[in-house]
Formats: sequence, C-alpha cells, structure tokens
Amino acid sequence: MADVFRSLNLLETLKESIEHNKLSDVKDAVEDLLISRINLAVIGDRGDEKATFINSLRGLSAGDDGAAPSQSPVAPEEMASYPDPKHSDFRLWDLPPAPSTSPFEPEGYMDRVKFARYNAVFMTFSQPPQPNTVEVFLEARSQQRQTVYFILFAAAKGTEKTLEETRKASLEVLTSQGVALPKVYLVRPSTLEKFDFPGLLEDMGRELPEIRAHALLLALPTLTSTLITQKKEAFQALVWAAASLSGGVSAIPVPFVASMVDCSVALRIISKAQLSLCLDDESVERLARQRGMEPTGLKALRTCALSVEVTKGEVKKRLAAAEKDLGTVSPKLVEMAMPRHARSASRSFTAMLQALGGAIEEMAADGGKIVAAALGEGK
Repeated sequence: MADVFRSLNLLETLKESIEHNKLSDVKDAVEDLLISRINLAVIGDRGDEKATFINSLRGLSAGDDGAAPSQSPVAPEEMASYPDPKHSDFRLWDLPPAPSTSPFEPEGYMDRVKFARYNAVFMTFSQPPQPNTVEVFLEARSQQRQTVYFILFAAAKGTEKTLEETRKASLEVLTSQGVALPKVYLVRPSTLEKFDFPGLLEDMGRELPEIRAHALLLALPTLTSTLITQKKEAFQALVWAAASLSGGVSAIPVPFVASMVDCSVALRIISKAQLSLCLDDESVERLARQRGMEPTGLKALRTCALSVEVTKGEVKKRLAAAEKDLGTVSPKLVEMAMPRHARSASRSFTAMLQALGGAIEEMAADGGKIVAAALGEGK
C-alpha cells in the first residue's frame, strides 16, 4: 500500500481536509479522482494508420461503433472529435497536419486547432517530420507546453532496420531545426503494447499534471500487464480516499454524510474499475475479436462476481461482510489515514478499505488473466 500512498499527493490534501472538517473539500477530492476530463490530440496526415491509432487508444477496431474511419468525415483542414465509448471524460481529437506552405505562422495554426485545449498532443508521421510540424512543436515548448510528443508510426511491413533508419533520419531533422535532445517514439498503431508506446505512457505519467495522468491511466484500454497493475494501484488509492471520507466524517456530527458515502461511492468506484480494467462483456468480446479468439474462453477467466456484473446487492454484501471482520487491517494503517479526532470512528474507514480493496484486488487479477491470455503470455 505504501506505493499507493505516494502515487497521489491529493490524498495528503484529503487528510488535511478531514483534519479541518472541510467536508466539501473532501467530497471534491474524491470526485476529482472519479471524474477528471482529459483531451488528447493527434496531429498528422489522415489515413489508415492515424485512424487505427485513435481507435487503439480507445480499445476499438475499424468495424466497431464509434470507430474513427480511415476517410475522415470532416474537411482536410478541420478537426474531428472522437469520444471514448466507455469513458465520457476521455476524448480524442483528430487534427490536420501543419500546412506545408511558406511562410508559416505556427501561432495561427495553433489558434485554429485550439491547441491550448488539449492535455497532450501527439505529432504523428511515417516519414521524417516536415519543417512546419517542428515549428509547431518549438512554439508549444516556448509556451511551456511539455506534453507534446513525436510519434513515428511503424508500418506493418517495415523491418526493424528500416524503422530505425527512419527514426534516425527524423532525429536528425529535429536536431537541425533546433529541437534540444529530441525524442521520437516508435509506435505500431494496431498493437500499442509493442515498441515504444509503454515508454511514452511512462513519460506522460511524469509530465502530465497528476490528476490528468490519473484520468488517462483509468481511460486507456488494458494493453499490458503493467497497465493492469498501475490501474489497480490507482483504484486502491481511490478506495483509500473514499474510505477516508467515510471514516473521517463519521466522527463529525453530520449524520447523513457517512451513510450516503459508503454504498453510493463504493458502487461508483467498482463500476469505474470494471470498465477501466476492461472486464465488462462488451470489452472482453471486443478484445476477443481483435485477437481472433473465442470470447467465451476469455469471459470464463473472470472469477470475481463484480468483474462480470456490478450490482448494488453484491457491493452491500461485501461492505456488510467487512463490518463483521475488521481484524486484518493494520492499526498503523488507520493511524496514517485518520486525523486524531476521527480515529475513534475508524470502523467505517476500515470496512470500506477491506471491502473495496479486496474487490479491486480480485478484479485486477481477473483483468491480468485476460490480458495474459490475449497476448499469449506464459505460452
């Protein structure tokens, strides 16, 4: 759990809010973890590779409802928006490439595509980037925008040698135009778990504001076992926040709050975890189609009832069971979580931590088994 405590500094703010009886701040902190919008933009030529990349970021294939088409429905100079089918707070934007005209004013292009709206921007290409694309990057850096990334699409037929040659040529172009210590991520749009995309996510996690990195992590499909682990840790931190709210306010004379928190927030957390871990039927069926597998086999790997279906009855049952068995949570953990005036009322905190923490562990284990089977790990 120690890593989880360090993973979200917001939890320290939460503890301070409990200490000072600021219930609205506590509720807002939990809400921030449950709902945080993130907008990602993809700049580059439109076609199969860009559409596949946008779809893969949302766990979709070309034939799925809501998938980005290879032939964009908007004019070449216009923007297209693609919401995530499961996460309403996650949206992908398809932006046109920077025009090749000269002279070129990067500020004008950035204003037109509403560059400031996006939390991160991917500048994609299949050949070394054009000068005007680099100009946009340099202008973004001059405006203190750090979350702009160069992505070289790895063509399915490209050999390791040709891809590395293209990357090297791209780095030379960037250096010649004044980009200090340039970095080009090699990404295969159809299989994001390969090449440099996992490393790109690590860099984004460090460079995005904490709450945006959290939102991105929860919205991305479960591409790798590492992502499953990271999602589990994020949800454990969210469980801790909700348990702190529940246990903390129990010691404060506002009778309706604690009863309101326990079941309703628990239900929201578990529902979001099911979708984020891609355990719902639709996600499992979609993954099976993408990997050419039988969905029944992947569905059978879900052994936790909440992985299959999130119901109020199951959540209540787990909370009730945790109330009866509070002996396995360390007193030190309660001491770390609760301000002094609330420790006498830590029973609610402990029950929430037990019930939801255990559920997240079970659900993440199911997600890990499904990803391992889909990727053929362990064979």
